[in-house]
Amino acid sequence: MEVDSLVLLLLLSIPLLSIILLSQNNRRKKALYPLPPGPKPYPLVGNLLQLGPISQPHVTFTSLSKTYGPIFSLQLGQVTTIIVSSHEYAKKIFQNHDLALAGRHEPDAVRILSHHEWSVPWLPPGPRWRSLRRLCTTELFTNQRLDSHLLLRRQKVQELLDFVSKSAEVGAPVEIGWVAFTTTLNLLSSTIFSTDLAGFYSDSSQEFKKTIESIMEFAGCPNVSDFFPMLTPLDLQGVRRKMNPLTNFLYKIFDEQIDRRIKNREEGSTGRDDFLDVLLDSQLGEGGPDFRRPLKSLFGDLFAAGTDTSSSTVEWAMAELLQNPVTLAKVRNELASVIGPEREMEESDIGQLPYLQAVVKETMRLHPPVPFLLPRRAQETVELGGYLIPEGAKLLVNVWAIGRDETTWPDPLKFLPERFLEKEIDFKGRDFELIPFGAGRRICPGLPLAYRMIHLMLGSLLHRFEWKLPKEAVNCGVNMSEKFGVTLAMAHHLKAIAVSVQVNISHERLVQN
Repeated sequence: MEVDSLVLLLLLSIPLLSIILLSQNNRRKKALYPLPPGPKPYPLVGNLLQLGPISQPHVTFTSLSKTYGPIFSLQLGQVTTIIVSSHEYAKKIFQNHDLALAGRHEPDAVRILSHHEWSVPWLPPGPRWRSLRRLCTTELFTNQRLDSHLLLRRQKVQELLDFVSKSAEVGAPVEIGWVAFTTTLNLLSSTIFSTDLAGFYSDSSQEFKKTIESIMEFAGCPNVSDFFPMLTPLDLQGVRRKMNPLTNFLYKIFDEQIDRRIKNREEGSTGRDDFLDVLLDSQLGEGGPDFRRPLKSLFGDLFAAGTDTSSSTVEWAMAELLQNPVTLAKVRNELASVIGPEREMEESDIGQLPYLQAVVKETMRLHPPVPFLLPRRAQETVELGGYLIPEGAKLLVNVWAIGRDETTWPDPLKFLPERFLEKEIDFKGRDFELIPFGAGRRICPGLPLAYRMIHLMLGSLLHRFEWKLPKEAVNCGVNMSEKFGVTLAMAHHLKAIAVSVQVNISHERLVQN
């Protein structure tokens, strides 16, 4: 829905809101504690009409932080919202108040089919959340599990390189985000279901990608139902109506995989020893008509978060490199020096490629996969930097702003991987200047897999091919505009032309590997 329409809808809703608020006698008590500074709210709608178009809220809120400081408050409808835009305040949150501020403000969009009730990202801390997170961590993301899937990741990346190589032979442009998405999608589906869900030569991958992108966009878009929960049943913007077929598309695929596995088990087939088998053997898969609900919610989270964030980071990295030929040459020279022409890149090479690591870090600084992380809810009232965060408040950590803070990063808008060669900063939740995956107890559990796959896909593409922009993009450059949702995607997907580099890999060496 267009932002102008949202503003009009808010104006039209004011009389209805007035009646409901008065009927509920919902008079706010004056706070006995100071909220963080912010613009004075209007009655009923709060600051919503003062923000202007909010199709890019990460940009709008970054601009407001320059006026009101690194922590400020907004009244967005009925929801008190605190925005943090500095690594110092982020550190206070994750180190001093992680548990008290670890709740979730789930958008109405993720409540479709009760998805939020079994969702690791959206559940509040509690026994169910801990159980599901532990299951994902131990069965998918431990180093031991990841090492056991090493050959599978190598196979999927080789399929990526084979497809790009065939495109290079005919000079066809490669849509970077799509090939990275397809690679990650099939890696996850092979790990979870022991089968590929898409292919480079079919429409299934594009359909899956468009579905995931739409889900992320609707889940992150401004929604009247989120600002005024009392209006949720009306679904004034039709977000639930739009989300329903998207979620059903995914759930139908998951149902087919579950049905097939149950049928195989009933016929006496041995298990695949994949994640689906683990889940069917766990308490989640035990009896009852609703045993599929937690499985499908879990699969939805894994595929949405796992594919979208990794593929988007590879796409942003390639876009930055194609605009910075000197940087592109540096990273390709490092790959050539460390790996050479006689073999493909391996995961074990990542530690020997500091400049490639710096490129990935710099990409995540400028283009964090989730610009606000996921919205937190204060589970109790806490003091933060001299201000009190009231219980129930929505808390946003603007990592997009933190990555562009000129007091932390010299020339913050320039793509300079060298800055990460000069000082040790990582994105694993310990250095709060760079937290694209979050920090604390709610740090993304898939970070270890994302780390391996992003470096492996990007490094392999740069090692095996030279890259150039299509003719139509040479003069005008790469369109770097953003499309906001839960994740921050390129509004116009990057296409580039690959030129194969001679790699002398013997057949015997491939067999040995």
